[in-house]
Amino acid sequence: MAYITLALAIFHVAEMFLSRFKWLRDLRMSRQELKEEFRHTEGDPIVRARLRALAQSRARSRMMAAVPGATVILANPTHVAVALRYRREEGGAPMVVAKGLDFLALRIRSLAEENRVPVIENRFLARNLYYEVEVGQMIPSNFYRAVAEIIVAVNAARQKKRQQN
Repeated sequence: MAYITLALAIFHVAEMFLSRFKWLRDLRMSRQELKEEFRHTEGDPIVRARLRALAQSRARSRMMAAVPGATVILANPTHVAVALRYRREEGGAPMVVAKGLDFLALRIRSLAEENRVPVIENRFLARNLYYEVEVGQMIPSNFYRAVAEIIVAVNAARQKKRQQN
């Protein structure tokens, strides 16, 4: 009787582990179920990509609309353009209102020229501002001196032009 009880106990433990293993395997989701759940929780990747593209397009439009109000455009001759706005009454440092590479840089430059915003070519400063400052942020303190010299020169040129007219 003891041998039969021991055999049944071993059989029961083995059957318990086997049934637990089968139960866990049945709980797993298939690849298709994983994809469907991801779409339900995160949204369809195609729709998310389209929404992201629309958001970028709108941000680019807002950025380009801010170029005519810029104080100065710092540019690398063809590859980088950064539009800065400085208003004494706003206080603080100059703010980056637009920036772009290649085609977008050329569009910023042409829009600035149409609206008579001065374009200053300074490769080093334009590239560093492009890579270190986001649109809508004020410039870091390590750029104050260089940008201040440019803004002073631009304002002096505007004053001289006004006096001549």
